Amino acid sequence: MKCFSKPAIDTAEQMSLLKSRGLIVKDEEKARCFLEAVSFFRLTPYMRPFQVPEDMAHAFVPGTTLLELTRLYEFDRRLRLLVIDAIERIEVAARASVSNHMGPTYGAHWYLERTMFQTDYRHQELLDGIRAKQSKACQDHARECQRIERSMAPAPRKALLKGMRAKESYARHYTLSYNSPDLMPAWAAMEEITLGDLSHLFKGLARDADRKAIARRLGLPGPLMQSWLHTLTTIRNICAHHARLWNRELGIRPELPRNVTFSWPLHLQQSGPHARMFTVFCMLNLLMRQVSPHTSWDKRLHELLATFPEIRLEAMGFPRDWQHDPFWMTSD
Repeated sequence: MKCFSKPAIDTAEQMSLLKSRGLIVKDEEKARCFLEAVSFFRLTPYMRPFQVPEDMAHAFVPGTTLLELTRLYEFDRRLRLLVIDAIERIEVAARASVSNHMGPTYGAHWYLERTMFQTDYRHQELLDGIRAKQSKACQDHARECQRIERSMAPAPRKALLKGMRAKESYARHYTLSYNSPDLMPAWAAMEEITLGDLSHLFKGLARDADRKAIARRLGLPGPLMQSWLHTLTTIRNICAHHARLWNRELGIRPELPRNVTFSWPLHLQQSGPHARMFTVFCMLNLLMRQVSPHTSWDKRLHELLATFPEIRLEAMGFPRDWQHDPFWMTSD
């Protein structure tokens, strides 16, 4: 352990530091604008592929330009947008799968019953979270009503506005309209929890038959859906925080199909670590075809990679000739 002593430096000093490490900057004004918009710290992970390995001074490989660095940053930004677009649709479909199976099978408020979950599932945390959502929604509504009341609008207009505000979210509407049960129905509650919470809820369901039935709606075996929801939660959080994605190594590797009964890339049917983003892209591609049969997501991935041909695909776990695998062959 040692005392931190690095000083905070402005963009001009950041530019000088990059140049002293050997980075070629051809347009200093554009470079300054880029550093102002992105920040030196956020850019640091994108510098590493261009730096001399194990060099304590962080020197760049001779000939490296700022354009190369910014191109990698832009590629990763676009990749995150593509990935989060897929995760959003898959997340919505996963919520619907839980609701569409559990509700008709066990009733509108099935999640209130402790027996619906395994003994180690943190059921009370789920209920407390939903209750907190409803409480905050009502508090927000009360504040908005106070502002409306202080306005100069006529009484009928105030009443109309308050009524409209009460319906802006279901959490408000339910709490203001019903007193039993005190928590909203499951189909609404499933929309209030995070993807991580949904992943834990799915894993925590007491009956294996329910997990299997829910997963079948997405064309997956139950254990696979459980593992993939966990992985996609991690990837979603990376994207939501605008962090480096392109060459990530998966800390927790998703379970892969053992007996392939659906379209799946040949590369992932062979033994190997499969701990890079290629595995995630395959998961997303498969699930997007399930939840959006006319999807062009795979085509958009092809187009993105073609736009940045300098990106090292092997750093993302892509095998050679991956695009010739039937799993990845798109139809125009």
